Amino acid sequence: MSKIAILDDYTNLALTMADWASLPAEYQTVVFDDNLVEPVALAERLRDFEIICAMRERTPFSAEIFEHLPNLKLFVTTGMRNASVDVEAARAKGVVVCGTHGSAWATAEHTWALLQASARNIAHDDRMMREGKWQTRICLELRGRTIGILGLGKIGSQVASFAKAFGMEIIAWSQNLTEERCNEFGAELVCKQDLFRRADFICIHMVLSDRSRGLVTAAELALMKPDAFLVNTSRGPIIDQAALLQTLQVGAIRGAALDVYDVEPLPTEHPYRSLENVVLSPHMGYVTEETYKMFHGHAVENIQAWHDGTPIRQLA
Repeated sequence: MSKIAILDDYTNLALTMADWASLPAEYQTVVFDDNLVEPVALAERLRDFEIICAMRERTPFSAEIFEHLPNLKLFVTTGMRNASVDVEAARAKGVVVCGTHGSAWATAEHTWALLQASARNIAHDDRMMREGKWQTRICLELRGRTIGILGLGKIGSQVASFAKAFGMEIIAWSQNLTEERCNEFGAELVCKQDLFRRADFICIHMVLSDRSRGLVTAAELALMKPDAFLVNTSRGPIIDQAALLQTLQVGAIRGAALDVYDVEPLPTEHPYRSLENVVLSPHMGYVTEETYKMFHGHAVENIQAWHDGTPIRQLA
């Protein structure tokens, strides 16, 4: 019997999102719904597994961990890249590493949901209604306001199209962004400092890398308008967390809407959880039925193809 581990299935939905039973009878599937990241304990848990299916960037896999997985032959990650997996180390141990495709729309839609929830006080008003209260805050309209987008790639450009439909002014910046790219989506190319000075809503849509880690510091946050909002559905470490906490705690900006964090799952005692001017969601940008069906459906296809001796979607 060959064992398949499905990791970090927080919602316990993985087995309902694809036809795992279509795999050869010799495969036994085991689902883990927790987030185990301690290397020794993780290696001990997975020692007997031949196949591991990992959710992108939930559990890190270093070279050290791959050294302690003697039976591993196939590693499947959701997405076609995973910054928390040492792919080279896996290959050096003879492990085939494959990925999956995902939804092109989910994160952009979630970004807009968070932005609107911030402007319309949705989370706050829901709490107040449950406490028997009525109309405790005033809302904002989006039309005529300025959205600043950091990163006008696949997701950022979709957010720009939403902003245009809502009658917002669009400004954008990233290190390599061009005026031609901005013109394509009706955005004005500005410098980083001007984006933070002018925007009523700032949305981050950049890949986490050495260049983007800590990109938003106390200096940028200090430029923001006192009634502005910051929305992050990209990666937590792009923002200096200590600086953002300080900014929110003193009320220097109107608020933030966050889907991503330095440590995930977000610790239960984290100060974000006690702030009234923050809308929080648990990294839900890609957690949709459509995305999960693609993730797990492709994982099953990857396993079958590998079993047949013709691996597909191998990571570069």
